[in-house]
Amino acid sequence: MSFSPLTIALLLLATLLLYDQATYIRKKGKIAGPSFKMWPIIGPFLESMDPKFEEYKAKWDSGKLSCVSVFHKFVVIASDRDLARKILSAPRYVKPCVVDVAIKILRPTNWVFLDGKAHVDYRRGLNGLFTRKALVKYLPEQEKIYNEYFKMFLELSENEAVPFMHTFREFMCAISLRTFCGEYITKDQIKLISDNYFRITEALELVNFPIILPFTKPWYGRKIADMTMDIFANCAALSRKEMVSGKPPTCTLDFWILGMLHSQGKISDEQFQAIDGVSNVTIREFTNKEISETLFTFLFASQDATSSATTWLFQILADRPDVFAKIREEQIAVRDGDLNKPLTIEMVDSMKYTHMAVKECLRYRPPVIMVPYVAKQDFPITDDYTVPKGSMIIPSTYPALHDPEVYDNPDEYIPERWVDGSKASLNTKNWLVFGTGPHVCIGQNYVMINLVGMIGKAVLEMDWEHTVTDKSEDVRVFATIFPDDDCILKFRPSKLVSSA
Repeated sequence: MSFSPLTIALLLLATLLLYDQATYIRKKGKIAGPSFKMWPIIGPFLESMDPKFEEYKAKWDSGKLSCVSVFHKFVVIASDRDLARKILSAPRYVKPCVVDVAIKILRPTNWVFLDGKAHVDYRRGLNGLFTRKALVKYLPEQEKIYNEYFKMFLELSENEAVPFMHTFREFMCAISLRTFCGEYITKDQIKLISDNYFRITEALELVNFPIILPFTKPWYGRKIADMTMDIFANCAALSRKEMVSGKPPTCTLDFWILGMLHSQGKISDEQFQAIDGVSNVTIREFTNKEISETLFTFLFASQDATSSATTWLFQILADRPDVFAKIREEQIAVRDGDLNKPLTIEMVDSMKYTHMAVKECLRYRPPVIMVPYVAKQDFPITDDYTVPKGSMIIPSTYPALHDPEVYDNPDEYIPERWVDGSKASLNTKNWLVFGTGPHVCIGQNYVMINLVGMIGKAVLEMDWEHTVTDKSEDVRVFATIFPDDDCILKFRPSKLVSSA
């Protein structure tokens, strides 16, 4: 008996489809999820190209563990707080993967893909960049960016309310780039990276085409990432030259390179200790390429998350004049009535209510709602389910941050829930905004100081109105989360500034 080529092709296709379905059913086991793949091979790929927050929420509500399968990738989603923490604290079984194409965009040599001792050792050399002493030195440059962009906000919305989400993204990008690279990065380079960074965000969405083809999102994303890392490498070279010459450090690069010079004996202990902000940690030699890749991960980690937080903060405060008024009252008080007093870290420390308002925003609208990992080996995550090796496993942060047993009225914005000794402040296991475990956010103190200082100064110097639409409270998922109408605002100088 002979078969025609068409018959053979159909038999092979049927075998492939049956194998794909059988593999999915075997891996799924008893956890929540579709009984079989509705769309053979590709799974819910098309739906995932335009992710909906409601669909994520439905997954979380369906069970502590649920699953989907997209192309060759089996994905397990953990919505339970304790399971999420277990994944985040299990380097033996999992490692960060971001998304499939991330290793091609961030580069395979990037430190975020290191595992075990190699990751611990590399991270140890970075810890000094975000100490309190270093953060003190970053504030003056950050405040310059605040002043520049607040002026821009006023000019952009002088005649009418306009969407501000993209402007806030540029704002946060400028703050990060100036903090990391100081004056070594030009305004034109900041503008170039800010204008194009969205292509990197698009390329690293949770579900994307699995290979890089010309003119696809991952292709554009890699081009912008390579361009950005080339700029960072050049900045590192400039910083080396300036630090050797004895210039005072002002940015992340400077502190990093000073630490290397001291560890190599090129700066004496006496000279090193005389420099404000340095951390006495032995740092190995990092190449400009390594530095550029690491700074890019700092930007990647901070850009989308802080842009999301900033957008929601401005919208939330416009819609809640009582919170706005309390923040302004506190801002006047911490400056002792001197509205032009420069920001200091001690001043930020004393902004207790503003800190609660920012923290509640991060809980109420957490920028990072999930963190993708990959199982390095079979992972017995519960007594009756083992995540298969090679699967993507995603701990979710949103359910823990909206747990009604910890946060009364969790879907309401209530800064006062964070007063010292409150139920919310004592249940620290639910606070997963910055993750936990070996990959906990290295820059979380930097993020809080930046957001608290920035929004406090904004409330002091400006008033703004929010144009509410039927999409204002709808959540759009774009790597992080944003208001679906892009946050339409109109700014004007505050009466305090006008009369000062």
